[in-house]
Order: sequence, then C-alpha cells, then structure tokens
Amino acid sequence: MADIPYFGTYARFDTASKKDAAVLLGADNLVGDVFDIEFVTEDGVRTAWMKNRFGAMVGFFEPGTSRDLSLCEARGFRMQALLSFIAYSESPEPGEYWGEAAIICYDPKDAEAFECFTGNIAARMMDGIRPEVDLGEQGYAKVVESKGTWKPTKTVSLPSKQAGVAILKTRRSVSEKMIEQGRKGNKGCYILSWVFLLALIAGVIFGLRSCGVF
Repeated sequence: MADIPYFGTYARFDTASKKDAAVLLGADNLVGDVFDIEFVTEDGVRTAWMKNRFGAMVGFFEPGTSRDLSLCEARGFRMQALLSFIAYSESPEPGEYWGEAAIICYDPKDAEAFECFTGNIAARMMDGIRPEVDLGEQGYAKVVESKGTWKPTKTVSLPSKQAGVAILKTRRSVSEKMIEQGRKGNKGCYILSWVFLLALIAGVIFGLRSCGVF
C-alpha cells in the first residue's frame, strides 16, 4: 500500500450463494453504484463486504483485499466500492456469481476532492468505462489540486474471456437509467422504463409465438 492517504484498486468479490446473488442482477445493484464497505467476523476471520444503498450485503472480498481494507479502516479512511461488472462461472459446481468493484479509500480531510472524483469515476463506469483508480503519488496530488475534477486517462480492461464464464453486467442499460431517473423523482422516465420493459416482454412473446412455441 502506497505511503499516501489514499488506496484504490479493482478487486474481485464473491457471493455467498447463487440464491443470494440473484439480487445483484436486479435494478437495486447497478454498474457505477457506490457501496459502503462493512466488516463481518466469523470464526475469527474478518471479511470486508459490500453493502448497497438499500442496506443489503451483496458480496464479499477475498482475504488479501479484506486485509488491505482493514488497514484503511485503521488509518481512518473513508471506504467505498463502485460496482464494475457482474459475472457467472459454471465452475466450481454448481456455478457461482462474482464480479469486480473499484475500491476507493481516502483520508476524510480530502473528502471534498474525492467525493467529486468518485462521482466522475462512477459516471464513466455507468457507460462501461473502467478508469484506473490506483493513482500513486502523482495521481493523488492531481485529484487534490483539481478538487476532484481531474480524470485518469488510463483504463483497466475486463478480464480475458474464459470458457464457462459469462460477463452479465458491464454498463447501465437504457431501462436501468430510466428506472434510476424515476427513483430521483423523474416520474416520466419511470413510466417510460416500464413501457420499455413491457414492450420488450411483448416482443419476446410475439417472437415465441411466431416460432410456434405457444
């Protein structure tokens, strides 16, 4: 961990079970959403979990990442995770849902700059862009000096394709953006989102009928 009052990285998270992972595929967990990080201790092992804005614990980080986050907590950092993508792997049996999040931790004294920076990173992630968040000393200084308006030019690629692995969410869909606008009070977008979804369902049914399925 760099000797600056900041820690950032992309890290894998896993889910407790396929059933528990179902919530990740819904509109309560969108790419670019900002999650709180909380610790859960079981059998003497302390694990960092992602908690969404509705209070649901949706995924946990691997031991190495949990240790890094424990160090950030000890330094008094504010800790957040931004959902980057969700994936499904056929193995190990019976299959598992997992994903990656961009972790951003910083000293509260830099809150104004990094709240702006985090918002900019989240906005780019909504469009499927994965900006570099491992800033180093120079990147950290640029964020603070610009009060968070500086944007990293480097990006991080998605994991290479592997047999039996499907990437399910990498950006926000049109319907998800409409639903989010509805949550913010734009009732017109909320209604349009449901019209869009109903039209999509109607199209699928029409296609199945055309194929003679029913």
